Amino acid sequence: MDLDVLMARELTRQYGPLLSGDNLRIALGYPSKEAYRMALVRKSIPVPVFELENRRGKFALTLDVARWLVAERTKAVQTGKKGEEE
Repeated sequence: MDLDVLMARELTRQYGPLLSGDNLRIALGYPSKEAYRMALVRKSIPVPVFELENRRGKFALTLDVARWLVAERTKAVQTGKKGEEE
């Protein structure tokens, strides 16, 4: 089974279909609420975030976060392999 499917299943099991607040901040790797807030202000969050009517905060689909995490890991692994070949 693909890593992105496994990651999406696990995150969905833990958090449901949407991430928000501290769960979203932690999943994206921001070390503090302030760092997360600044990323929101700068529009540099690496996944689509959105608001929901009559709800506070920003939300992201758990699937988008899972895909992003796997993509970042894949880049890191490929970069590591290139460094080993030299």
